[in-house]
Amino acid sequence: MIVLANFFEAIAVVLDYALSIYMWIIIAGAVLSWVSPDPYNPIVRFINTATEPVFYQIRKRLPVSFGGLDISPIIVILAIIFLQTFVVNSLHGLARSIV
Repeated sequence: MIVLANFFEAIAVVLDYALSIYMWIIIAGAVLSWVSPDPYNPIVRFINTATEPVFYQIRKRLPVSFGGLDISPIIVILAIIFLQTFVVNSLHGLARSIV
């Protein structure tokens, strides 16, 4: 049973780190949208490739533009915080209850 508890603990930690890294990528994408970066820069292309599909899905489903201000990054960040709070903490709790 300890192996299963360690497995769930490892999944929780990796998921927490992945969500944190993606949140910083979302923040970088939001900051880049305020300036006019070089679209051929590999870092800019990576950030746009990583964020735009998620932003597009939110923009398609919700009216998230208020006065020219796009709040889709805020919605994504709130979703990440929810996942970190609910899923990651649930996995930690599951790992503790197995032991």
